[in-house]
Amino acid sequence: MNGELIEALKQLEREKQIAPETVLEALKTSLAAAYNRNYGTQEIRVDIHPETGQISVFSQEWVEKEGAEPELIEEEITPDNFGRIAAQTAKQVILQRIREAERENMYQEYIDREGDIVTGIVEQSDQRYTLVNLGRVEALLPPTEQVPTERYDHGTRIKTYIVEVRRTTKEPQIIVSRTHPSLLRRLFELEVPEIYEGYVDIKSVAREPGYRSKIAVASRDASIDPVGACVGPKGSRVRMVVSELRGEKIDVVEWNEDPAQFVANALSPARVKSVKVNEADHTAEVVVPDNQLSLAIGKEGQNARLAAKLTGWRIDIKSESQATDSGEADEILAYNAGEKPVETPSGAESAADADVFCEAIKSSGERCTNKARPGSAYCGVHKKLEEAEG
Repeated sequence: MNGELIEALKQLEREKQIAPETVLEALKTSLAAAYNRNYGTQEIRVDIHPETGQISVFSQEWVEKEGAEPELIEEEITPDNFGRIAAQTAKQVILQRIREAERENMYQEYIDREGDIVTGIVEQSDQRYTLVNLGRVEALLPPTEQVPTERYDHGTRIKTYIVEVRRTTKEPQIIVSRTHPSLLRRLFELEVPEIYEGYVDIKSVAREPGYRSKIAVASRDASIDPVGACVGPKGSRVRMVVSELRGEKIDVVEWNEDPAQFVANALSPARVKSVKVNEADHTAEVVVPDNQLSLAIGKEGQNARLAAKLTGWRIDIKSESQATDSGEADEILAYNAGEKPVETPSGAESAADADVFCEAIKSSGERCTNKARPGSAYCGVHKKLEEAEG
């Protein structure tokens, strides 16, 4: 048995990466308990030779000598039939250590994958939870992380987002999600090489799971159109993401450091006439053409709600006629973050002034009072309108 024990420990080290010293220490403790259980309780020490596997049991007793420190006296008391007890104990300890090592390895494997996307197969689904088989371990998809419009039938293959990995006394508990906004981010990373390679960044994500989502993207390379890269040839890339999310509609908009322009983009597919941003209370007042009001707000306010989540701004949307009736049409401004609203000086009609201010004419008949963007005769909002109408 002694040689077989050492060989078993070496095999464990090769196959399971379990250090022999760890198993030997646990085995010594278990053998000591087994000895006391079978031969009476006393102070003992169990020794296992690391090369031969020879098992020895020693009794321990402290002897006090006059004028000297107490001395520990050991005497070997290994029973003749202790090999049978040792074999049974060794088997139990080794199996326990194997299970512990596998649980720890599994935990370490998945704790590093928090925030990652995994593919699994639905094993069981009921009102309390859904189990997703990830291969070596089952993940838990709780009701709070399930999309209300989706059904999780047995055997269905789905992609999920790892929210949390918990250490337990058994297997690690893995919590996955189908509703997390980062699931959408990871799916685009899988489908769009420009995002995976870092040429295009996903700046923000807003999602109402199962219904509609918006993502804001920006390019680090001037030669790459971020929206076009995400949509793909004939919409092939975004279509793959929509398919994985089972028909959830996705709007891809271009991020802009100008908050007014970003808000205008975020309200896509509605066309925006003008935007006034208030840095103090982080609000944006938006004016849209009359025929675009319902599109800008969306069904039950969904488009406006997602745009607000995407930009982080509180958005107030009005039609042109509503803005005119309230006398606000002439006051709608769009300006870069950190700049003060630009006011047109009285009598400014020279060619130099025309180069500085936007040349667009508002519905009131007055010229726009926003600064023109560099290299353009129009501000950011009206430049976009010019391109759309052109």
